[in-house]
Amino acid sequence: MGSKMAATMKKPAAVDVNVTFKDQQEINKFAQHTSRITELKEEIEVKKKHLQNLEDACDNIMMADDDCLMIPPDWRQTQEMLEEAKRTLQEEIDALESRVASLQ
Repeated sequence: MGSKMAATMKKPAAVDVNVTFKDQQEINKFAQHTSRITELKEEIEVKKKHLQNLEDACDNIMMADDDCLMIPPDWRQTQEMLEEAKRTLQEEIDALESRVASLQ
């Protein structure tokens, strides 16, 4: 019975498809476009993870006591630097998301 099923489930014959040079250029353009969007989305995800790490660091500083030995004496300056890094990173993420939106 197994050989009967195999005989009835024949693969369709391969069909030659003529692809013009222009068609191939369009296919290549689409592939590059899709690849670029994927790269940008991956970059956005990396930056979002980095941003989350910065936010966690800011939260930890805010929750720490002033007399905690783990926090340097200039913790306010450190917090300001982290906030600035967060703003910069968010601007980069927004710019990348804008580029992705314009490409789609």
